[in-house]
Amino acid sequence: MELPSIIEALLTSSDDPLPAEELARLIRARAAEAEDSRARKIEEGESPVDLPEWLSGLAAVSSDQVIVAIAKLNHDYETTGRAFLLVERAKGWKLFTRTSYGEFVRHLFPGRKPERLSGPAMETLAIIAYRQPITKGAIEAVRGVACDGMLQKLLDRELVRIGGRAELPGRPLLYETTELFYEHFGIRSIDDLPNANELRRVKLPEAPSESPAAASAEEQLALSATGPKVSTPEEEPA
Repeated sequence: MELPSIIEALLTSSDDPLPAEELARLIRARAAEAEDSRARKIEEGESPVDLPEWLSGLAAVSSDQVIVAIAKLNHDYETTGRAFLLVERAKGWKLFTRTSYGEFVRHLFPGRKPERLSGPAMETLAIIAYRQPITKGAIEAVRGVACDGMLQKLLDRELVRIGGRAELPGRPLLYETTELFYEHFGIRSIDDLPNANELRRVKLPEAPSESPAAASAEEQLALSATGPKVSTPEEEPA
């Protein structure tokens, strides 16, 4: 067996993305398991079977070797015209269907219709993405208008979540983006956003002190965020 094929087997079998470090650990664990089995047979006086050279060679596989193997897999997929490729997201590597096949795949989900976020919702999402974690008051200070409805929509769509509370009067909620946000926009981290470093340094208008009453109203908003889960590739919040 070759390393790329082993990685392919792991990623096609896993429901969740796997980072390179975890892939390397799983491969090393298999090699160590085989070596332990061989050692037990020796202790028990049995004739051990020599480990295949390819298996013993995996005992020290590194994450760098995994990344090289993934690159080989993607090259093979490209040259043979396969409909998928391996892409790294915030939580690791995952197998994705190429976007050029999206119109065919969409017919598997006839009940799901593409939806786009409105301009105000996109503005709110952009502020959260670039300046997270951030309070509602700070978002409203930038936009100049109330954003309860926009936050509700983003919470319902699971592009934004509650990330904690700020050490400010009233302990207002902090908002941040979700894993679905990263997957939806095809990025691994906030650093992959356009001009991320520059825009995160821009000084924003300061929010007025938030009162306990405002915090209580905001909690009611968060508790009402019970919309359906949205994780389909058809949606294009742009």
